[in-house]
Amino acid sequence: MRSSNPVFSRRGFSRDNGYAGFNTAPQAGGAAVGTQGNPYATGNPYAQPGAGADPHAQNPYAQNPYAQNPYAQQGAPQAPVATGNRMTMDDVVMRSAMTLGTVVVGAVLAWALLPVSSTSYGLAVGAALIAFVLAMVQSFKRKASPALILSYAAFEGVFLGVISEMFNSRWSGAPFQAVLGTMAVSGATLLVYKAGWVRVTARYARIGMTIALAFVLVMAVNLLLVVFGVAEDGGLRSMGPLGAIVGILAIVLGAFFLTLDFKQIEDGIAYGAPREESWLAAFGLTMTLVWIYIEMLRLVAIFSGDD
Repeated sequence: MRSSNPVFSRRGFSRDNGYAGFNTAPQAGGAAVGTQGNPYATGNPYAQPGAGADPHAQNPYAQNPYAQNPYAQQGAPQAPVATGNRMTMDDVVMRSAMTLGTVVVGAVLAWALLPVSSTSYGLAVGAALIAFVLAMVQSFKRKASPALILSYAAFEGVFLGVISEMFNSRWSGAPFQAVLGTMAVSGATLLVYKAGWVRVTARYARIGMTIALAFVLVMAVNLLLVVFGVAEDGGLRSMGPLGAIVGILAIVLGAFFLTLDFKQIEDGIAYGAPREESWLAAFGLTMTLVWIYIEMLRLVAIFSGDD
């Protein structure tokens, strides 16, 4: 089942979301080589039958909840889906550029138009809450909604712009260093993934998601303790050595999420996912990069020390 939490919602974990799963070794334009560990070994999850198919052969759609059975109704089998409607890397790059570009524009406008004050901080919190709600709505939808995703990106950008300006006013240059750090983590993760040093399997995903869920729960408890005055100076999220350790762990988890995003994109292209899936890929990448940037911003501030 898919998680309803937008942070943990990563298509590709199970059979019920239309992706081939993390144990596959897909080839572009066709099914995976071999069937071991492939929940769609009996058929491409995005494939449709061609003319002349044998209705008495094994049903290749038995494990695909989204594929329509062409033999359930009378009439000739459907023709294959046109390749022009399938997701490509260009689609993913273009949608990701649009989504991340919207985040950047929102951040720049917020930085330029909202001076550092309690009012702008309140606006940042409000924008973050709206972005969270929009992300939740999109995570519950089976199909991508470009309007929802771009709206999420815009409000997330406002939040990041105000927060970045606040950090910059105390730790000059922190946002720029955080951007460089985010790019470095993303580039290194992509290199490790493409080199095959990390193999995204179902077991890898389960272990990583368990650790990530435990991390979020601990952070939620820590926040409650801070709000009620039980933990001082931010508790686990302090600006000291303990906060630095927690921040590094959060960035490692962000890199883990990136590997899931890369696998989602790879599987979607290899299995001929519909073009609209590229919006979901862009959505996942944007959330992960925002996660890494925020944690990197805090980490830079911790190592910069107080002025």
